[in-house]
Amino acid sequence: MKHRILLLILLLVLPWLLKAVGSYAALGSYILIWGLAAMGLNLLMGYAGQISFGHAAFLGLGAYGAGLTLKHLAPSVPLALLVGTLLTGVAAALLGLLVTRLKGIYFATFTIVFSQLFYFLAFQWNEVTGGDDGLRGFMRQPLHLPGLTLDLSSSEAYYYFVLVVFLFWTYLLFRLVHSPLGRAFLALRENPVRARFLGIKVERYLWGAFALSGMVVGTAGTLLAMQINFAQPSMLHWTTSGELVMMAFLGGRWVFFGPLVGAALFRLLEEILSSYTEEWMLFLGALFIVSVLFFPGGMVGLLRRRA
Repeated sequence: MKHRILLLILLLVLPWLLKAVGSYAALGSYILIWGLAAMGLNLLMGYAGQISFGHAAFLGLGAYGAGLTLKHLAPSVPLALLVGTLLTGVAAALLGLLVTRLKGIYFATFTIVFSQLFYFLAFQWNEVTGGDDGLRGFMRQPLHLPGLTLDLSSSEAYYYFVLVVFLFWTYLLFRLVHSPLGRAFLALRENPVRARFLGIKVERYLWGAFALSGMVVGTAGTLLAMQINFAQPSMLHWTTSGELVMMAFLGGRWVFFGPLVGAALFRLLEEILSSYTEEWMLFLGALFIVSVLFFPGGMVGLLRRRA
């Protein structure tokens, strides 16, 4: 409990800490957005035991869903958030009916296939997605509440909007993984054959984990699109999925907040290293390899062991 309270305090003051060390407040929003996406993926990977290299498809779908809503339906941030989240939830549920019939390397391979399918669709459908130039012409709007209007144009104000959404999903995910359903997911990860013997319908539970995981990543995509007022095909590329996997592994895929720590580490190192070299990904890749080989529990697991 004490650690969770300290983490909450840190998140509340994060924009001001970043500005105090010479960075910018928007970096805090990026950390939360990518942390939420990595935590969403980790529901499938760290708890249900299936690695996906296609979750960038849901990140991109959420981004395009939010952008198209703001551009063509209504200039409403809550509506864009809702449409993007529901769109990815439906897509993840439908794709889950196919992919959850597969296991291991076949599961991972199929996720890459549908991610690239969505990528090429966004790349070629110029009339809707803007093609290689991306989707432009929309901006995040003020948030209208009963008797109150919040201007989200500033980086600090938008950060706290992102923080509210992040805390909402974090609470739901935390309750889920500590519920009987979450224990069933762990049973799938540890021994699916024994789980089936105990009466757990493996495919059905895996489908639920996949659908909910995609929906969470889709929410992160909507927030990312409104953060930069832009959506582009690279958001759907399998390499973006690889970054999410790296974040989960770096932080610790067996710890609830591990992916958030990994996302923060990934984005902070990217910010620092990219100011010195264009080959910054080489150093992050080396760190990832070292982490997988010597610290399979990630940074959080390492700190726990040393403590």
